[in-house]
Amino acid sequence: MGNPVKSRPLGSQGLVVSAQGLDCMGMSDAYGPADEAESIATIHRALDLGINLLDTSDAYGPFTNEVLVGKAVRDRRNGVNVATKFGFVGGTDGKGGGSIDGSPKHVREACDGSLKRLGIDHIDLFYQHRVDPNVPIEDTVGAMADLVQKGKVRYLGLCEASPATIRRAHAIHPITALQTEYSLWSRDPEDELLPTVRDLGIGYVAYSPLGRGFLTGQLRRFEDLPPDDWRRHRPRFQGENFNKNLQLVDRVKEIAAAKGVTPAQLALAWLLAQEGVVPIPGTKRRKNLEENVAALGITLTGDDLKRIDEAAPKGAASGERYEDMGGVNL
Repeated sequence: MGNPVKSRPLGSQGLVVSAQGLDCMGMSDAYGPADEAESIATIHRALDLGINLLDTSDAYGPFTNEVLVGKAVRDRRNGVNVATKFGFVGGTDGKGGGSIDGSPKHVREACDGSLKRLGIDHIDLFYQHRVDPNVPIEDTVGAMADLVQKGKVRYLGLCEASPATIRRAHAIHPITALQTEYSLWSRDPEDELLPTVRDLGIGYVAYSPLGRGFLTGQLRRFEDLPPDDWRRHRPRFQGENFNKNLQLVDRVKEIAAAKGVTPAQLALAWLLAQEGVVPIPGTKRRKNLEENVAALGITLTGDDLKRIDEAAPKGAASGERYEDMGGVNL
């Protein structure tokens, strides 16, 4: 497949990763049934193609995704950057008896649990999955910094944190990466988050860069979503929001067709053109992975970027990202 995957620094602390990563969440959680053998084959294919940033969390499953990623990297650890997260107790939505825990005690316990499930001796990038409103960020990051001192973790990250929280955290220990949702239908980070991380020398990891699959153009009806699919409960996939968002996707499809690429590839190429951003599209199939990786070979002209900006301006998506924005941007 074409040229080798280029690398880019993630932040200014020394971590260098492939310009695109792989979000492994959907292999175990939220997006309908998955095939473990195909999921592992997809991770192996990603590594063969030069994708070396794998993203997981103890909340995915919960726990089962880390085990899966651990199996996949068992014989291929060298050169692979494994990123995982802690903070959600009881699953990804913090509900169903679950909560967000940023206490130093939980930080230590979560790290040890992740290391055991992944079967590795250190985590390359350890994120707080959501900010705990009941624990000062200084306490949480202080405990994370201790893990760096002990050699259990190489670099620290935050997810869905506000600019003020990022600055407080970074003052305790350098933060290497911020991870939030960023795509052609989630451009809010451009207001304050991107300027903040660029000012501080922090890298930016864009999750759901394909709008949870919506920007691929493959979803045309709500009924296309599997019955147990997490997206059925997200506002942007419901009712009139779904129909309005289809119009946005159709505008993206039109530009993609003119470039001779898929909508997914155009959406990823747009993110790759943003300074300091590493998108981590998720998939559980090799076919989709190869389509995503091919986006690395697409060059967008100034005119292309202008057309995309007009087709999918900030605020174009209809509906909130989550039905409950608790723990987001604290």
